Amino acid sequence: MPLLDPKTWQSRTLAGGEYAVTEPATGETLATVTLAAAEDVATAARDARAAQAEWAKAPHFVRAAVLRRAGDLFAAHADELREWIVRESGSIPGKADFELHVAAQECYEAAALASRPSGQVLPSEAPRLSYTRRVPVGVVGVISPFNAPLILSIRSVAPALALGNAVVLKPDPRTAVCGGLALAAVFAEAGLPEGLLHIVPGGPEAGQALVADPNVPVISFTGSTAAGRAVGEAAGRLLKRAHLELGGNSALIVLEDADIDAVISTAAWGSFFHQGQICMTTGRHLVHASLYEEYVERLAAKADSLAVGDPHRAQVHLGPIIDSAQLAKIQGLVESSTARGARLAAGGTHERLFYRPTVLAGVDDATPAYAEEVFGPVAPVRSFADADEAAALAAAGPYGLSLGIVTRDTARGLDLAERIPTGIAHINDQTVNDEAVAPFGGIAASGTGARFGGEANLEAFTDVRWTTVRGDVAPYPF
Repeated sequence: MPLLDPKTWQSRTLAGGEYAVTEPATGETLATVTLAAAEDVATAARDARAAQAEWAKAPHFVRAAVLRRAGDLFAAHADELREWIVRESGSIPGKADFELHVAAQECYEAAALASRPSGQVLPSEAPRLSYTRRVPVGVVGVISPFNAPLILSIRSVAPALALGNAVVLKPDPRTAVCGGLALAAVFAEAGLPEGLLHIVPGGPEAGQALVADPNVPVISFTGSTAAGRAVGEAAGRLLKRAHLELGGNSALIVLEDADIDAVISTAAWGSFFHQGQICMTTGRHLVHASLYEEYVERLAAKADSLAVGDPHRAQVHLGPIIDSAQLAKIQGLVESSTARGARLAAGGTHERLFYRPTVLAGVDDATPAYAEEVFGPVAPVRSFADADEAAALAAAGPYGLSLGIVTRDTARGLDLAERIPTGIAHINDQTVNDEAVAPFGGIAASGTGARFGGEANLEAFTDVRWTTVRGDVAPYPF
């Protein structure tokens, strides 16, 4: 029996109108969902708050069991969910499998959070027991994007639920099924009590209503830096916590001792995986001058060798861009870059939403596709003379999400990484990495720091309460 049934996947009638979820590779309508209006968000938040208190009281092993079953269900329904991820988000099957693997692991890791020691016994000047305890925040609002819809929803939903919260999830309407309704179906089958997970697909209006709702004290947002600034500003005015995971323009530094035969595959993956539509995508290739010309030539050859097409119907390396607006942005950045003097070494063309992997040489600070986040399969390559220049180039710009350094001398690589402000650093790897057990997040324009994995989840989705207990009523001088 399928996990997802269009007749029952939206149990509540929403007021935002019907929305056709389309397959970017073909334009075919995959499903019709109903979007949430502001009043629907308010109703969901109110109902979530009403249901949360009993869930918070549930024994830790009850909450953990639901999360473990949810993890198992992502594997049990992998074939069905894989097809949705491939067709709805334009992912190749391997990327869909990675999302399913991470989703299961996020649930298993979250299950362990339910029984994690939740406080400390403190010394006190008075004759009393003094201790701290982490308590659920109540209702967590989650706003997730289209590019890795399952991962970027579940990594907030799972730990928030495990720690005793209810969740209102607003997925991007373009991926409303695999980024939202699929999670609701999984958790319902896993035995999550009703009222604890609400799916409100919608656009900016629904997101604004979620941030503003008085029943939602914590917002977990993943998306663009521009949208994240608006979310953070609105939440700040209301004295709410907003955990922001935003854009990036991550650098891959290739030092002069790098193995050029090995690095090209790594570099291509960093820029072209999922059509470059990942916040951690390698947006800047910084290559030592002694390797630069060969690097550009070989990366361009690799780009030309990659197959682009419909990932549901053919074996390809890259699928489609999510929609025409995003494709126009990519094309505009590439064209303005070549107009400013960058050399098009590969790609730069498209057929419908299928954009060829692109390599740009001769870039500098004024090259738009180098200076800005492209969110597409574009690899700008720039040379440097020495490690000091590499560090300065990598540290320049507003973002601070991920960093890759390739060198045969790992100690040198670690030393160089220490000089570059970033939330994530990988030695002898590209910039796109994710594990459920690892903290994830960027700094500066890339977000408000690590908020996933272990201690980061505890910080994100609980409050610290100080409690004291005395045997007798405390005496005071008046």
